[in-house]
Amino acid sequence: MFNIMWALASLLLPGHVRAAIPNAMLRGMPSLPKLPVPDRSITSPNGTVLPPITTVYYFDQLIDHNNPDLGMFQQRYWMDWEFYEPGGPIILTTPGEGPGDGSEALTTNDTINGLIAQQQNGAVISIEHRFFGYSNPYDNLTSQSLALLTIQQAIDDLEYFVYTADLPMPGGDAVKPGQAPWILTGGSYAGALTSWTMVDQRFVYSKPRLFWAAYASSGVVEAITDYYEYFTPVREYMPQNCSSDVEAVIAHLDELYVANDTAGIQTIKEAFGLGDVVHVDDFASAIQNNLFEWQSLQPDVGPGAMFFQFCDALEVKNGVSAGPEGWGLEHAIYSWGNFWNTTYYKYICGFVDAETCFGTYNTSQPFWTNVTVNNANRSWFWMVCNQVGWYQVGPPEGQPAIVSRILQPIYNERLCVNMFPQAFAYPPQPTTTQTDTMYAGWNVNVPHLFFANGLRDPWRESTVSADGLNKPSNPNMPIYQGDGFHCSDMLAKNGVVDPTVAAVQEAGLRYMKEWLAEWTPST
Repeated sequence: MFNIMWALASLLLPGHVRAAIPNAMLRGMPSLPKLPVPDRSITSPNGTVLPPITTVYYFDQLIDHNNPDLGMFQQRYWMDWEFYEPGGPIILTTPGEGPGDGSEALTTNDTINGLIAQQQNGAVISIEHRFFGYSNPYDNLTSQSLALLTIQQAIDDLEYFVYTADLPMPGGDAVKPGQAPWILTGGSYAGALTSWTMVDQRFVYSKPRLFWAAYASSGVVEAITDYYEYFTPVREYMPQNCSSDVEAVIAHLDELYVANDTAGIQTIKEAFGLGDVVHVDDFASAIQNNLFEWQSLQPDVGPGAMFFQFCDALEVKNGVSAGPEGWGLEHAIYSWGNFWNTTYYKYICGFVDAETCFGTYNTSQPFWTNVTVNNANRSWFWMVCNQVGWYQVGPPEGQPAIVSRILQPIYNERLCVNMFPQAFAYPPQPTTTQTDTMYAGWNVNVPHLFFANGLRDPWRESTVSADGLNKPSNPNMPIYQGDGFHCSDMLAKNGVVDPTVAAVQEAGLRYMKEWLAEWTPST
């Protein structure tokens, strides 16, 4: 599993080569899609050449907002003020659970953040989340250090920054709340953090409120431990013949497991070239990887995407596509296994053996023990194990399953012990109920908060657009949903190819304009 250490970086960055990630907590992270850094010079409205958007700035952030005596750490941020004119808003965003370098495009008009800035003559800041990248209160990621990686500390970081930062642009020391309107934005986990911060500021600060408005894209506001519904939009929107055959294979695997048919399980593992994977739950997790490819889809992605290569391998036989019922179990096992043997194993594992690639029972491997900083895998593990869960597992009996029911929350909770034995003597249950109570979850109701979601987003069921929630949209807290995937509306280019995404983006820009027109300085 040594190759897993760079796997998350591969997942978060453009390109097709990635290593295996042994479990859903990492492979299905609620991550922002990445954009390349624009290779262009930027100038202010008066023609002044501005620093490159890759320029790193540093802010003295409190190590512990509950104990200021512990001192400060250097928190990194990036900034683009090419559209800024005095009186314009300051848009604050964060790349969330990943390093800030590589996400500099979040400050540009390639994203909704920059489109807001361009429309409103504002500036954009992208601030690195504590314990990700090189914004670390301590020089390690031990359990003791990570005790300060909490949702509340992350919210307090944003609020303290807004309250005290002197920005590097001209006049940047005179844009505190009350002097200038601030807008908080984010996508995915950072979208949830946006909602949670808007809820929090209602109780912490009196006027002037810190964030006048906010934009949350695919905001996963509801923390859920048993998050089998991650796969609901995937099953609904993937080709039906493909889902039919995947369901057939998964049902067969689960029947073998219930019957304790170890010979049958070994046969199906060997069909996939994974006969050396020792534990059946690790095998079930391994083949789940094909479904996680859905999260990398966007409206501008063509048929060559790995997810569609997978479905074509299952459903196209001698140039003929299967009907909606698929080809059936026997062909599905053969063709899915053949896809692994000819294409997918090397794509995801390289030249590493199967047990090293997918096994999760050898806790002496560096993946579990490495505590050096800038390890997003480890930091994200800490957050899901403690506060948010989101374990992507098999569904309850009686529901269609494209993922094995062998995978239950205990599988991921065991991995929490693997990663943090000093913190957990036994598999922990994340405090999702407390998280949802503190930060409102689906019950959020705050003014000037715009929600943008996508029908085909696998994270849809943890957003305010979850099926059956029927949360009403209103002018104070609008909820818009297009046909997009995960955070599709964050990327300007997706509005060009998908009119439903464009409609969401246009609505968000319209509400930002209306709300900012209501703002008046208080100091």
